[in-house]
Parts: sequence; structure tokens; C-alpha cells
Amino acid sequence: MLGIAAGVAALGFLLVLELVARRHGIRGPVATLAREAIFPPKSGFLLYAGMALMLVVCTWRQRFIALGAAIGIDFVFLLVRWAADVKVTEGHPFGNGAFWVVVVYGTITVTRRTGEERVLLLKGLGLGLLLVVGRKVGDTWLVLTAKTRPMVLDPYLETADHALGNPSWVVGRIVTAAGPIGFNLLDFVYGQLAVAAVVIALYQLRHVAVERRFPGHYLVRTFVAIGLLGPLVYMIFPVVGPVFAYGNGTEHWSAVSLWSHPQPTEQQWAVADLWPEASPALRAPHPVPFDGITPRNCMPSLHTAWATAIFIHSRKGSKFLRGAGTFWLIATLTATLGFGYHYGVDLLAGVVFALTIEAALRAHDRGWDRSGTRLVAHGVTVFAALLASYRYLPLEMARHSWFYGPLLVLAMTSVVYAYVRTTRQWEPSVEPVRHPEPSPEPA
Repeated sequence: MLGIAAGVAALGFLLVLELVARRHGIRGPVATLAREAIFPPKSGFLLYAGMALMLVVCTWRQRFIALGAAIGIDFVFLLVRWAADVKVTEGHPFGNGAFWVVVVYGTITVTRRTGEERVLLLKGLGLGLLLVVGRKVGDTWLVLTAKTRPMVLDPYLETADHALGNPSWVVGRIVTAAGPIGFNLLDFVYGQLAVAAVVIALYQLRHVAVERRFPGHYLVRTFVAIGLLGPLVYMIFPVVGPVFAYGNGTEHWSAVSLWSHPQPTEQQWAVADLWPEASPALRAPHPVPFDGITPRNCMPSLHTAWATAIFIHSRKGSKFLRGAGTFWLIATLTATLGFGYHYGVDLLAGVVFALTIEAALRAHDRGWDRSGTRLVAHGVTVFAALLASYRYLPLEMARHSWFYGPLLVLAMTSVVYAYVRTTRQWEPSVEPVRHPEPSPEPA
């Protein structure tokens, strides 16, 4: 009953968001997802990643059949488009097959399966849909931030960023000097963050088909929670990023989904064209108007939050996964700053945001107690304090960077330390097995 109630609530939210999007003259998540049944999907990799998550509950034979069917359907779509001379100018030429496999899988689950098998298969279906539908909801929400928040607060973050030494300008010049090889590598890491998360999730869920149950906590839960809660903060603190507010928006544009950043247009109204060569002069910040297209998706940096979650969940994987998680975190932080998509203060808030959500989910999974409540309250307090200081103390922070810069880093570090210390206490302790000493031989 709880699952049914959650499904009805999710469907209701999607319909409401669809209506709101239509009211603002854009496609909502339902319409966007429905188009991918026929038209070239904007998220081909993500559709296959969602299908892979869905198949964790299936046998290897079923997985190979599903993958073969998806590839076959995609091949048919490619032949039809080639015969009709339809050029794919937007989106990916593949992904429709994965979409139809998910639809058929759901239909068979509802109509042909019963009992515990149906419950398990529905959980797999919900897992795959969470990633794909969450992406569509995020895309729609970002467009709504641009439509409903005409004023942006970039001057506040740029001023506060002086306390950290304006890292976006520094890393932006380094990425520019690195040339196309470094840029393309960072661009790939930045654009395929969801695929990296699926790799870690598949490793965590590799035993589901055998054990016939899901683990208590895994990466997908954190990943989706970050994607759903983060955009709510965008409405409170609308920011477009230095490459848009202080540049022409084209220096390091990444051709990825709207969930990352849209293609820049001529409608932008930059404060100045300075990024990354020179930082703006220090003055009292104020809200500035911006176009109705560029998403206000900087505070907090969700790419930083997602990369942090990937890093955390990769710690219990193989040596390769641990190394990949570390690389993805470092490369993502470099890209968010080097492409001019975020200020340094965004990244600090993103780390605190991710750790707070991760702590809340883990505390809920193990049962709330004093340590879990204290850890989550600590994260919420630091996150709120960061946002308040960026909004009301940016000029003071810039003028006394020697004090506020280390203080900002210390505030983030306190959350990291509290998370590591508390979660280590939550780990089950393994006591060594004591073997009884042999009794002495009788004389």
C-alpha cells in the first residue's frame, strides 16, 4: 500500500509539473519522455542506464534478451531514419530501443506476474524509471527557474568568492591553457556523471537477482534525492554561473543536457565580459536581471554533490572503483570551476548538501537515533549558514578574506569530519573469534 501511495503521489506530481510547464509554453517531463518513444532521445545513454538498473532483478538470460531486443529496435529505428533521410540534429541516434524494452517489461510485470515476483520486478522497474524520469523532471524544473526567476544573485556569489581567491577564474585559465585534450576529457566526465553513478549502483546491486531483495541503502537513492531537492534551492538562490554572468557564455560550453547547462543564446545579459581573464572589481553586490532561458542552477553545485555521493559509495567497492570514484570527483570539481559553470562557494555548499542528504538517508535506513539526528542537524545548520552568509555578508567576506576564506573551508570540513566519525560508529563491529584453549593432558 505504501508503494502504491508513493506511485500515485509521484504520478500526481508529474502531471502537475506538466501542467505548469505547459502554462509557461514549454514541454513537461511527461511529454518529453513520451517523445522519446519515436523521436531521437535527448538522453540515449541514460535510457540504457535506466534499463540496466531495471534488469538487476532479472536473470542473465533475461538481461541478454532485453539488451538484444533494445539494440535490435534501435537498429530498426536507424534504418527507418536512413531510408526516410531523417538527420539527427538534436539528441542521440539510439535509446528508443531501451525505452520500448522498459515499456514491455512493465506491461509484462503488471499483467503476467504475481506475488513476490511481481513486487521484486516492480521495484526494478521503479529503480530504472527513477533515474530517467528524475532527469526529465530536472530538465523541466531548470527551464522553470529561468522563466520564474528574472533576477539572479551572481554578484553576491562572485563577491563572496573573493574569500576563496576566485577559484573559477584561476581554474578557468588553467583549463584554457590545457588545450582541447584536457577540455574534452573534462567535458566527458562532466556530461556522463549519471552513467558513472549507474556503474557504482550496478556494483552495489549485483546480488539482487540471487538474493531476491535490495540492500538497505545504495547510491541511486542518494543520487535521486539530490536531484529532486537541489532544484528547490535554485528557486531560493537563483544563480547562472560566472561563464554566463561574467562572460559571453561560449568559452567552455558543454553540449550536454539541460540538467547540466543549456546552449548559450544571444538573449543573455552578462554583467561584464571578463571571465576568465580578469575578475570584476570589488563593489557592493545587488541582484541583476538575466534572460528567461539560462537555468539558475548554481547554488548549490549539484554536480559536486553527485560526484561526492559517487566518491562515498565507491569506497566499499573494488580498488578500480575506488580509484574511479576519486578520479570522477576530482575531474568534476575541476570541470565545474574550469568551465565557469560554478563559483567556488557553490562547491563548498554542494559537498555539505550531499553529505547531509546521505546522512539523512543512512539514518533513516538504520533507524533514527541521537547520533543520526545530530549529524543531519549539523549539516542543515552549516548549509543554511553558508547560504545566509553568501547573501548577507559577501562584501564583508571579500574584504576580510584571510578570515572568512579559512572559516568557509572549516565549516565544510566540520561536516565532512562529523559524517566520517559518525558513520564509522554505525559500522557493525567485527570481533575476533576466540578459540578455546586446549585442556592440559592428564599426567
